[in-house]
Amino acid sequence: GWRLRVVHGPEGAVEAARAEGADTVLSAITGMAGFEPTLAAVRAGRRVALANKESMVVGGALLRREAARSGAVIVPVDSEHSGVFQCLGSRGRERRHVRRVVLTASGGPFFRTPLRDLARKTVEEALRHPRWNMGRKVTIDSATLMNKGLELIEARWLFDLAPDRLGVLIHPQSAVHALVEMADGSVLAQLAATDMRLPIQYALTWPSRRDTGLPTLDLAALGRLEFHEVDERRYPLFGLARRALAGGDSWPVALNAANEAAVAAFLEGRLPFPGIHAVVAGVLDRHRGRPAGTAGEIRDIDREAGREARRLISQR
Repeated sequence: GWRLRVVHGPEGAVEAARAEGADTVLSAITGMAGFEPTLAAVRAGRRVALANKESMVVGGALLRREAARSGAVIVPVDSEHSGVFQCLGSRGRERRHVRRVVLTASGGPFFRTPLRDLARKTVEEALRHPRWNMGRKVTIDSATLMNKGLELIEARWLFDLAPDRLGVLIHPQSAVHALVEMADGSVLAQLAATDMRLPIQYALTWPSRRDTGLPTLDLAALGRLEFHEVDERRYPLFGLARRALAGGDSWPVALNAANEAAVAAFLEGRLPFPGIHAVVAGVLDRHRGRPAGTAGEIRDIDREAGREARRLISQR
């Protein structure tokens, strides 16, 4: 019969992630807390259905090295990365022909809010996402567009693309999840209904496809598809994510740690909405880049940046 073993805490998550007998591990723990279990699953050679983008943000180079060594396959769950993954084919055969990848963003609840009103936005308003039903932290990240900045860093490692080959467009209808421009100028797009059950199922059944039983995308009913450039006056945190992406090494780790602390403080009422940007910018301004190639180095940088963020929050 079955032998049941109950584990808990960070060590338990790591043990479960590398447990014998699993063919697929779904990594969906929010934030930096998901990094160690994801690394354990990759080192064990599992197929990892990756919903925890922060793992790739802080340790993308390490995860790629470990996957190459162990034979692990990382299949993205985020709708945008799933879209890119699908455009490139089940084995990524088209990857060498890619010129540029564009991820789409809904724009969040404040896309059409006058800039002068953003400073007064409340937690309740920031949590009213117009398209997606997500957790509290990722919904705030969508309101600031940090979510898309983190996804750019994730895409850099998932698809082995230089930062200058990655872009974002605001697409309020959230029907087109990703665009892939090929070397000949052709653009491939992945479209689907706004329902996370689709990319979750695809990651779990890949390379097969199965009927979801969900309604399909009705383009005629949708009527129009809009695309807009990102306005960094409205979304200054996106610019900070771009800065961290360009810096590489320890910069994305510091960015993520500062953002986690600032968002938590905003959700707890200890920081105003613009304070999220102020804290993250303050941490990056004080950060000195260094290697982040091992799990130990990543943990140290995360702790240091988180400590600095909490210090800045306490002074506001």
